[in-house]
Amino acid sequence: MKSRTKFFLVPALLSSTTLFGQGQQRPPATDTVAPNIPGVVAGGTKVQVIKEGFRGTEGPIALPDGSLIFTETALSRLTKIDKDGNTSTFLENTDETNGLAFDSTGRLIGVARAPGKAKIAVLYPKDKEAVLTDNFEGKPFGRPNDLVVDKKGGVYFTDPANVPSGSPRPVLPPAVYYVPAGGRSIKVAEGIAGPNGVQLSRDEQTLYVGDSLGEYVLAFDIQADGTLRNRRNFGKLENVTRTPDGAIEDGADGLAIDNEGRVYVATDPGVQVFSPQGQHLGTIPVSRPPQNLAFAGPDKKTLYIVGGGAAFKVQMQAEGFKGRAK
Repeated sequence: MKSRTKFFLVPALLSSTTLFGQGQQRPPATDTVAPNIPGVVAGGTKVQVIKEGFRGTEGPIALPDGSLIFTETALSRLTKIDKDGNTSTFLENTDETNGLAFDSTGRLIGVARAPGKAKIAVLYPKDKEAVLTDNFEGKPFGRPNDLVVDKKGGVYFTDPANVPSGSPRPVLPPAVYYVPAGGRSIKVAEGIAGPNGVQLSRDEQTLYVGDSLGEYVLAFDIQADGTLRNRRNFGKLENVTRTPDGAIEDGADGLAIDNEGRVYVATDPGVQVFSPQGQHLGTIPVSRPPQNLAFAGPDKKTLYIVGGGAAFKVQMQAEGFKGRAK
């Protein structure tokens, strides 16, 4: 998740339309309309608001029954959305968990980022709780963000080290890490300004990394031991915003893939869709800046989008990748 101070650094008791800037009030989330992206979504399809008023919106992932859970980071809880759009609490006391993933045994793994408790851990089932890693070479992580689990049980995760203002700076710089099943974390990529969303290709030969401070989604070739090589620009984001000094401030956030290998990227302008070759196919507009997204539903043809304290859904032509929960 990128730092979205205007949405989240507010007192817990304020409402979903409370002040989000200097004297500004956040407008209500509204439905939008998707453009025609052949094979992805039919033009005119509504991007529907499910509900707003959440405290932090991240980590959406499908459950086996087709429902969805996501993280309310500011409340350290996981929230469930059923097929009818009803919400309920799925899990509490999650240490500000952000990204979520399931491994092949059905364990739910999350990246916790609460101050002093940054770790990659098994959250559920409760009798399987375990810390997989909380350090690299004895140094604590800064603020882990997102993760994806491979077929071997190894976990790739990002740490952009974007700690809140006033917090001690982390010892470790921004990086991407890999934790082999039963092993210790290893650094597999660095030199990325804002490593954020992370996702595997269908064949698990490629790792995609979103850079929240860059204009490209990056791609890496995965080696047999889980390390990465051949860093390259995969897809160029459209309509990114630059600061007066030329820096990117709204690059890639969460990532998802569909069953044809297309890559979906949460960005402030909307959900940007790329072909498996990195061609920009179109952007699905959302009334709140998307932070993360996932396919769910019985046929995995519903794309759920979370961001800015709200949750949305859009009926797709494409179906989510069937080889993983996300």
